[in-house]
Amino acid sequence: MTDKTKLLEKIASERILILDGAMGTMIQRHGLTEADYRGSQFADWPSDLKGNNDLLSITKPDVIEGIHTAFLEAGADIVETNTFSSTAVALADYGMSALARDYNLASARLARKAADAFTAKTPEKPRFVAGAIGPMNKTLSLSPDVNNPGYRDVEFDGVAAAYKEQVEALIDGGVDIILIETIFDTLNAKAAIFATEEVFEERGLKLPIILSCTVTDRSGRNLSGQTIEAFWYSVRHAKPFAVGLNCAFGAELLRPYAVALNRVANTRVSIYPNAGLPNELGEYDETPGMTAEQLEGWAKEGLFNIVGGCCGTTPDHIRAIANAVKAYGPRKIPTLEPEMRLSGLDPLTIIGQSAA
Repeated sequence: MTDKTKLLEKIASERILILDGAMGTMIQRHGLTEADYRGSQFADWPSDLKGNNDLLSITKPDVIEGIHTAFLEAGADIVETNTFSSTAVALADYGMSALARDYNLASARLARKAADAFTAKTPEKPRFVAGAIGPMNKTLSLSPDVNNPGYRDVEFDGVAAAYKEQVEALIDGGVDIILIETIFDTLNAKAAIFATEEVFEERGLKLPIILSCTVTDRSGRNLSGQTIEAFWYSVRHAKPFAVGLNCAFGAELLRPYAVALNRVANTRVSIYPNAGLPNELGEYDETPGMTAEQLEGWAKEGLFNIVGGCCGTTPDHIRAIANAVKAYGPRKIPTLEPEMRLSGLDPLTIIGQSAA
């Protein structure tokens, strides 16, 4: 365990940690053009690049660093790298698979620079960097061909290899945490966990892992069909620093699934909801005050250890959330009786058949 990890665990035992908000929302505010995305480095690239937000860490580093700075000024303890889609698999859409390592290194270094600058200003409040690992644009659990349910665009080994390359570069760039987020396919997440643990073993180190699931509708299941409880039983072998929920809904609609996770998770819980549901124009109408009011209620009930925002949330949202929850302590990690806990699409606990 690194000294930084020990420090993170100490702070997490004392207070609620604040995560940052939506990178994509903040990028949209800059109104960047195709030329901005290309920069001088990719001026002659054969395909369109606008919308490839992770590329901006290379072509517009000032924009990305400025976004990190804005969230840190708002009170974030943890900033996420701009690497949600920085795997060779996802970058194939732009013909940039070979540049995946460069993407992750550039993004991690920018987040590290911003976090260290704030730590230097206020050493009593150290800041941390989470290497953001998204779900990919291809899934291991579902076929993209309705006429061939057994078909897959990708295989487990290929997905794991792409995640391994990402994890290696994020660590080389200086991240403190591995954040596997917006998990809609549990098998993809398992590939990311496998890759992460393989890197840890090869390098003789271990960083905290945060796993964050996304429910896809009001049924409370992710896209691969699992309930929140079943998801937790599928991934708890990773012994994550925290497990949680992000995206999907605003806090109001996400609450039942957070409560369900609280019942079964014997680790910390992280929550970062959207700023409500998008309107007809795809914009988010929930104000910082509305989001903060909802999450303050959660804090009173002791439902989380880490809180932040996902789609539609800005530095104003994070500032309001940080102010709203600062009077409350973190969730107490429960001690659960050892039982045999299994998972398919639904959880299964066999009472009286304890397992380590």
